[in-house]
Amino acid sequence: MSRFMAFLKRKNIIFSAKRYGIDALGAMAQGLFASLLIGTIIGTLGEQTGSQVLMDVGGFAKSVAGPAMAISIGYALQAPQLVLFSLLAVGAAANSLGGAGGPLAVLVVAIVASECGKAVSRETKVDILVTPLVTILSGVLLSMWCAPAIGAAAGAVGGLIMWATELQPFFMGILVSVIVGVALTLPISSAAICAALNLTGLAGGAAVAGCCAQMVGFAVMSFRENKWSGLVSQGLGTSMLQMGNIVKNPKIWLPPTLAAAITGPVATCLFRMQMNGPAVSAGMGTCGLVGPIGVYTGWLADMAAGTKAGIGAMDWTGMALICFVLPAVLSAAFCILFKKTGWIREGDLYLE
Repeated sequence: MSRFMAFLKRKNIIFSAKRYGIDALGAMAQGLFASLLIGTIIGTLGEQTGSQVLMDVGGFAKSVAGPAMAISIGYALQAPQLVLFSLLAVGAAANSLGGAGGPLAVLVVAIVASECGKAVSRETKVDILVTPLVTILSGVLLSMWCAPAIGAAAGAVGGLIMWATELQPFFMGILVSVIVGVALTLPISSAAICAALNLTGLAGGAAVAGCCAQMVGFAVMSFRENKWSGLVSQGLGTSMLQMGNIVKNPKIWLPPTLAAAITGPVATCLFRMQMNGPAVSAGMGTCGLVGPIGVYTGWLADMAAGTKAGIGAMDWTGMALICFVLPAVLSAAFCILFKKTGWIREGDLYLE
């Protein structure tokens, strides 16, 4: 056993929740962003401006989502170059065979293929043949065996969440908004979770609301301490920057989380805001304005499908309130209240 553990250590193969559940998952979200998400944004821009070139660029970017996710995961697992490059084929197979749950299938398969490839890397004199062979065979064969089932399971869970949100929009609006919003601030990937579950529709709208509440909420309530740089880095970057302060005083997490509990049902019950763009957008919030852009691209898709007549004032008002105005106002109000009770003190939200 000691020899086996020494081998794993030498190969940098570490079985841990952090490496697979945080590092790999977060990297997968970046791969999704650099392919499917940015491709959708570019393609939408092309559609709105009538530019065929931009539409083609967007299409090419979206077409490599599987390989982009897989190579991102391999990079997070510190895979050697040959393993990393071989994961391109693995990602394409897993994403294609996984269907709607392709991102989750890529996550599972790419992790296994990466570790298999790392185990044999530089162990033979014909490494140029052995490492790609093991990585691709293990990944593609595993994809053929389990990716459809993983995709179906992820799709079923996502479908259940969306069905429950349609059935109970108030309570599920609160639940989805709070959970996905909290996941966005934690060092895990809310975007990858939404993509893996293919979370769209009303549930996707609630997820957008929760993520925007966290990002805009922290940005506004910490403005006194962090000024404009903090407003931009948190409001358009990530609320994860506050994790260090949350560890010191968890109560600072209450204002944006309570805001999410309010904006979630406002999205699902009052404005019926749906996120029918790429599912990954539902977990991005205001990061690069991806969440609102995803809602907008969903409107365009619905119009093209004939399920939406047009984009009205109510749509724009709902997006503005849910994504920007309510998170800012509610989080600031709750923060003032908690400062008066002594739960939050001056300097608790300061970013180093």
